[in-house]
Amino acid sequence: MFTATDLPTDNKPRFYAELTAQARALLTDETDRIANAANFAALAYQALPAINWAGFYFYNGEELVLGPFQGKPACVRIALNRGVCGAAASQRRTQVVADVHAFPGHIACDAASRSEVVVPLVLNGELLGVWDVDSPEPGRFDDEDRQGMEALCAVFLESLGQR
Repeated sequence: MFTATDLPTDNKPRFYAELTAQARALLTDETDRIANAANFAALAYQALPAINWAGFYFYNGEELVLGPFQGKPACVRIALNRGVCGAAASQRRTQVVADVHAFPGHIACDAASRSEVVVPLVLNGELLGVWDVDSPEPGRFDDEDRQGMEALCAVFLESLGQR
């Protein structure tokens, strides 16, 4: 049985290293995408300070469709040319947005969200979707968060290839 432990929040690199280790332990030996996405979202939501939404949007070949998440109900479908999630998916590059209200085409699923980080999920060259985290604090995410979120997402993607 997996048990999450409290993480240090005074040092972001250490925080993300320990959260990544917990994610790896949680997802080891399970390959189901939905089960792993649900547990991953729950773990991240409980561990990450000052956030109000964390979850997945999966690419269905045409658009991003809501997957497992933690937070208030969210937009169900996002076009690849809309919002922060669409930008991350279409550009296949992590988006760190200090002020979502200044981002052209931002989709406001939760009016309390002020900043956002979105990591594209690419496995074997194919877009699977995005990992999206919102915060009610402006400027909540920085480059250390980007690196940490990308490392976390690598663990999720690795879990899909386990056998």
